[in-house]
Amino acid sequence: MSDAAHRPVVLDIDSSVGPLPDGLVLPLAEWQEAIRFGCSLATMRRFRALLDAQLPARYGTVFTGSGDFHHLSWPLIARLASATPIQVVVLDNHPDNMRFPFGVHCGSWVRRVAALPFVDHVHVLGITSHDIGAGHAWENYLAPLLRGKLTYWSMGVDTDWSRRLGISRAFRGFDTPDALVDGFVEHQRTQTLPSYLTIDKDAFAPEVARTNWDQGRLQLDHALALIASLRNGLAGSDINGEVSHYRYSTWWKRRLSAMDEQPEIDPAQVAGWQAQQHALNLQLLAAIAERGG
Repeated sequence: MSDAAHRPVVLDIDSSVGPLPDGLVLPLAEWQEAIRFGCSLATMRRFRALLDAQLPARYGTVFTGSGDFHHLSWPLIARLASATPIQVVVLDNHPDNMRFPFGVHCGSWVRRVAALPFVDHVHVLGITSHDIGAGHAWENYLAPLLRGKLTYWSMGVDTDWSRRLGISRAFRGFDTPDALVDGFVEHQRTQTLPSYLTIDKDAFAPEVARTNWDQGRLQLDHALALIASLRNGLAGSDINGEVSHYRYSTWWKRRLSAMDEQPEIDPAQVAGWQAQQHALNLQLLAAIAERGG
């Protein structure tokens, strides 16, 4: 881990990430209220400028804390500004492509990434959330799906509504995690682009890692197989989904968090869940390092 290109970075906003081998920790607690769950585009521009100023020229996987910060993948990917096209591979229980009128939040950032000129395609893998079901179809941003820039890989969700809109090619449905992983691994056999990998650990079953969002069905071996399939190397990577609790002072964030039915965290369980999370982080880091990330 001494190689600067592999040195993990912690954006320490919510004090949820355990110590990592040779990790670089950027203390950013003062940003928590401003960017947790969501923020304005102006706030995100300021945070992007901070990242540009504080991140080293070369670094490895970036840990951003709770899944409430998954929208930070957008500036991390955007700052690559690669001349070579890349694919973005997202492990997540949710599409993160939902409408949000107030800027960008942890459930809306995928549309922004899909619009980046050097991003060839975005794959969101492991969705079991009904965010992509008929009842929430209107909430999904359709542009990246219509343009063929985004594919949802899901399990157990009825997405027949996509056929009526002519976008069924953007929806890959499976009965089991094994079938989903096999389908994606086969798809990657003809892929020639490097990847950016972003993992929200709510894609995992709760026995693998407890998070503060509703969770999916992936096991560790599924994630390892998905990472191994990215055989053309990694342009970058980030991980979120740590367990942390925060009481918003901003009323609209309290309201939106409640509307999203975000589960309450039992304080008595947090230490055990964080230890479980930390062990998983080390395993994911090792697998990502094998892909050059």
